Amino acid sequence: MKKVIVVTSSPRKNGNSEILAQKFAEGARTAGNDVQFVAVRDLELKFCVGCMYCQSHDKCVLTDGMNALYESFQNADVLAFATPVYYYAVCGQLKTFLDRLNPLYPRDNKFKDVYLLATAAENEESAMDGAAKDIQGWIDCFEGVRLRGVLRGVGVTEKGEINGTAFPEKAFAMGKNV
Repeated sequence: MKKVIVVTSSPRKNGNSEILAQKFAEGARTAGNDVQFVAVRDLELKFCVGCMYCQSHDKCVLTDGMNALYESFQNADVLAFATPVYYYAVCGQLKTFLDRLNPLYPRDNKFKDVYLLATAAENEESAMDGAAKDIQGWIDCFEGVRLRGVLRGVGVTEKGEINGTAFPEKAFAMGKNV
């Protein structure tokens, strides 16, 4: 059994990228894994202030929902990030969340595998290249961590439109195979 954390950064509850996150989590649970689901919009997330307090303490100086998450992230085996892609990059909510994971940098983290679940109105998979690069840049800060899989849910604009595609099934299969 693996400890899996699935993060949705969609500002829309049950938006397309969140549907993929839910399906990934469902697949991981079906395979017998322990799954924690985090919705960034529920954290009252503040921006990193660059004070570096977190590098010599076990928490962030800011008081929002992040301090309660660091230990879980440190001890997770698998991380999955879901994002809508706006302007060819991860959404601002996910970028801010990744910045706020800075307290993990000096820790002995267990996670080695990271997944990206991305959706966009664009029809070309290359529209996700920037988002994949954003996640890879975060991963590169942690030794031995790899981008294990990317699901590129293209061609979806309206909330819930992803349900009429094969992408939710692919997200489920990806989660089941963590």
